[in-house]
Amino acid sequence: QVQLVESGGGLVQAGGSLKLSCAASERIFSTSAMGWFRQALGKEREIVAAITRNGVMTYYADAVQGRFTISRDNRNTVYLEMNSLQPEDTAVYYCAAKRGSRYYSTRLNDYDYWGQGTQVTVSS
Repeated sequence: QVQLVESGGGLVQAGGSLKLSCAASERIFSTSAMGWFRQALGKEREIVAAITRNGVMTYYADAVQGRFTISRDNRNTVYLEMNSLQPEDTAVYYCAAKRGSRYYSTRLNDYDYWGQGTQVTVSS
């Protein structure tokens, strides 16, 4: 049973913008802190941004601070708005849920559910 479904990836020129969405089941979304991770070719998966269950607190990796915005709504969806995209942002982006937790984690292994990923490619 698919629990998290990402969408919104694609090809964009450097300096452009994309907005990723992650639709979650209500059971997971209402009980979980959420995160966005990315994995570039040949590299390890890394955290990009995270948000608490109530949406009040957020975290951003240094590489995306000031360019990306994570948010969540009351329709079981978490978003990642990405501006000023650069070629180094090219990666598969994954949505993840930290089950039963108010607070996010920056550690990949703390997340219980993962989406299938969506490709983001930024051309120079």
